[in-house]
Amino acid sequence: MLRLGISIGMLSGIILGLCLKWIEWLTGKQVYTLLLNVDFIPIIGPIQWPEWVEFVFHLLIAAAIGIVFVYIVGKLNNMSIRKIVLCSFLLTLPTIPLYFPLTLLALKPTPAVDAVAIFYWTAGHLVFAAALVFGYIILKRRL
Repeated sequence: MLRLGISIGMLSGIILGLCLKWIEWLTGKQVYTLLLNVDFIPIIGPIQWPEWVEFVFHLLIAAAIGIVFVYIVGKLNNMSIRKIVLCSFLLTLPTIPLYFPLTLLALKPTPAVDAVAIFYWTAGHLVFAAALVFGYIILKRRL
């Protein structure tokens, strides 16, 4: 169960990261920069981390969400696909309003609090939620 949760979370986190990186490259809205930003966190924030290390930090959070997702789905035996989707979206939902404190706390340039950037952030996280579900369906049989 742990291996499945880590795998699903990391897969979903990679998809989210690539999605937001592509959106940032295409539009200039710094949603990927915001996703990886840790400059406001005590102890690790002042360090100038390379992008890949910041991405690993992001993947650790995604893996934790994946573990919780698999744990909940496993505890609620015989869940319908509708309930699995609902569980995924409810777990992902808190990441959407994180846009505001992350933007306000950031020291380096991140997107402004504007509707377009919030839309991109939300869309990316909804893709993450969907990836949790598809990852669960596909990887459950293999791991």
